[in-house]
Amino acid sequence: MPTVGYALLCEALDLKVIAPYRVAMIKPVTRITLIGNCLAVPHSVAPAQHALFEHVLFALKHEGVNLAVLAQVFERLGPEPFLAGLADSPNGAFIRKACFLWEGFTGKTLNYALPVRGRVVALFDPKRYVTGPSTRDSRWRVDFNGLGSLHYCATVERTPELEALLALDVLSRAKSFMAALPPEMMDRAIQWAYLHETRDSFAIEKEQPSEEKSRRFVQLLRQAHEGRLLTEDYLVELQNSTVSNLFDKAVAFRHEQNHLHNGLRGAAGVSYVPPAPALCQELMEELMAFANQPVREVDPLVAAAVTAFGFVFLHPFMDGNGRLSRFLIHQMLCHYGALEHGLLLPVSVAMKHEEQAYLEALKAFSQPTREFWDVTWLDGDQMAFDFIGHPSIYRYWDATRCVEFTLQMARRALEVELREETEFLDRYDRVIKAVNQRFDVRGSDLSKLVMMCLDNEGKVSKHRRKQFQYSVPEEVFEFIESEAGHALREIGKFPID
Repeated sequence: MPTVGYALLCEALDLKVIAPYRVAMIKPVTRITLIGNCLAVPHSVAPAQHALFEHVLFALKHEGVNLAVLAQVFERLGPEPFLAGLADSPNGAFIRKACFLWEGFTGKTLNYALPVRGRVVALFDPKRYVTGPSTRDSRWRVDFNGLGSLHYCATVERTPELEALLALDVLSRAKSFMAALPPEMMDRAIQWAYLHETRDSFAIEKEQPSEEKSRRFVQLLRQAHEGRLLTEDYLVELQNSTVSNLFDKAVAFRHEQNHLHNGLRGAAGVSYVPPAPALCQELMEELMAFANQPVREVDPLVAAAVTAFGFVFLHPFMDGNGRLSRFLIHQMLCHYGALEHGLLLPVSVAMKHEEQAYLEALKAFSQPTREFWDVTWLDGDQMAFDFIGHPSIYRYWDATRCVEFTLQMARRALEVELREETEFLDRYDRVIKAVNQRFDVRGSDLSKLVMMCLDNEGKVSKHRRKQFQYSVPEEVFEFIESEAGHALREIGKFPID
């Protein structure tokens, strides 16, 4: 079936772009209908195959805004079709959007002197996309409201899954949940969150951090509450704190090509290639500007996801990018004032438990991007990298899946990780108190036994009984099991609203 809109533009102009998620095609239907991932278009309303500019307007009207495609298409188009479109419909919303983008992408000005009188239109439909702060272009009466700028912008579609996650208002629930805890319990739960966020962020990188490295990362997490804005110097400082090898410590954003490796030999082992150093530097400036913008109407978790995943896709350092990207989730939530009084949402703990889903979210961008690099193995670990794509691949990316995943992990961090740890602490305290009221047991032994019993579904194993047989009476083991059983059978004392 013949394609329409963005799909036709990609085919006709052989664009170097990640294939659109949905494809518009001419189908035997009576009206434009979304069928799965296909936008079925009646032949009667489809533009002629050769009329490229008509497909641009069709795409803007029916398929949304794909800046990566439009940036490449508008490089090929001169001003003539835009001026002709203005003559036909001088105040039309979609021709004005096209003119605004053409001038923005090319840096040129259309020779059109007549005033535009149509009502102001948003470039991104807020009903279809999560949008950012608006900046008005008075010439075309178009508001740019993307998540970023015309030089670097992520798009996030309001899928049913995303809308449901946003409606949960996880951050407000997290603050209410922690505020409802007894002060000592809250302090211990937060301390647990910091330690385990550190451990699991390193574990995702298949690394076991030393005590010193763990201490430094916990300090970084706490430091995020100070509200420092992202700069190259600050990110270098953070990177230096997360890596221990002196040769891996950065002094600036990278000046050489980086890549990710999957363990295979030669070029087949290169699983992802971030942008070349010059483009990386430019886009990092744009990403930091997005992250540092005054807090406005962007949901904090959306902003955190765009910043964190955008950072890891740009990969500005030779090492430490992954754990820094997860730190940036916390940094952004603090910037938005969503985590007060030292509160931390242990998102990395949730990600570690959902590691496969995390990899899939990363691959949604990294896998198709890899196709635009010719990699040649030279010798040893030396590679030659030749980018055969277009910078718009990195400038304009679909962050929908990454944002959905981040919200899912925030929900799990609250409803599973924090809740379970809080309930564990409550059970632990109750068993410890009950044992101390009846027996005199060394504190360190009792603490270990109660923890092990609660982790072992209320049973003190034969191994532990043998290990402590000379310091703990047999009846204490039985009593610990009894009290632990009562605690484990009770309904959670700290429900999540």
